[in-house]
Amino acid sequence: MTGRIVVGGEALVDLVPTGGDHAGDPALRPLAPRLGGGPFNTAVGLGRLGVPTTMLTRLSTDPFGDALVARLQAQGVDTAHVQRGPEPTTLAVVTLDADGAARYTFHVEGTADRLVADPGELPEDTAAVAVGTLSLVLEPGASRYAALAVREAARGRLVSLDPNLRPGLVDDPDAVVARLDGIAAVAGLVKMSDEDADRWGRSPQDVLDAGAGAVVLTRGASGLTAHTRGGGVVSVPSDEVGPLVDTIGAGDSVHAALLAWLADHDALDRAAVTTLDADAWADALGFAARAAAWTVSRAGAEPPWRAELDRGPRTTARNTADTQ
Repeated sequence: MTGRIVVGGEALVDLVPTGGDHAGDPALRPLAPRLGGGPFNTAVGLGRLGVPTTMLTRLSTDPFGDALVARLQAQGVDTAHVQRGPEPTTLAVVTLDADGAARYTFHVEGTADRLVADPGELPEDTAAVAVGTLSLVLEPGASRYAALAVREAARGRLVSLDPNLRPGLVDDPDAVVARLDGIAAVAGLVKMSDEDADRWGRSPQDVLDAGAGAVVLTRGASGLTAHTRGGGVVSVPSDEVGPLVDTIGAGDSVHAALLAWLADHDALDRAAVTTLDADAWADALGFAARAAAWTVSRAGAEPPWRAELDRGPRTTARNTADTQ
């Protein structure tokens, strides 16, 4: 394993429904705070997988911000590039449908994470920069993260993008699409859900054709598909480790696991990503599917530890890959 991954983006608090009394109305279930945010979850996932990781964000000096810093540090994530400020922490109110799928309502006005400043020079051993989700929508931080990604790609560092266009948060769709297009054109890896593709208006092949080194599409219970330059189109089914509890953080666990797999195989490099063959992609996707399965089998964004993934899938059949 070589190099450090810098993860840039928001860290927030999810208010998640609990099983408490709700007077007969599920919508009134008590809410419990859980630490989250796409990039934050990705950094935690990388830390748990033993990958040298630095978090780049701006956090409140309120108790939620203190808790976010403490959780990063407890997972072995470097917090030297975590900025602090007096603004409040972003809140996300979570609702779960009958299948455990999560939906979010965000409270983001004037919050700390969107006011991140350019960090200047990243750690010398940085091999990759991962950016994404709300932080690429909410200004002024969105433009700063985008500029950082383009700058670091020009310096030869792998850039990984996780777009996320949440309904109700995008004030200027054209500007957001242009920002995502600009990052994707220089990215070595783009991880996106089928919903992201619809909202962005870009298919995985569109993103690949625009310049990305590889695109991994998450398709929920239908599994994962990689559109690649060196291995064609590779798919694996979803994995299972237990009953589905909720989907909070599943995509973030996929992002972390893909980056960890690349780190494990000395492939944190755009050129290396573009030359991976179908067998390598099947292995990487299987590893990521297993990470997501661990996450959805427990409440909240709780990505797996390395020891859990090293046990292998707890399913009746192993993943298989279809290539074309």
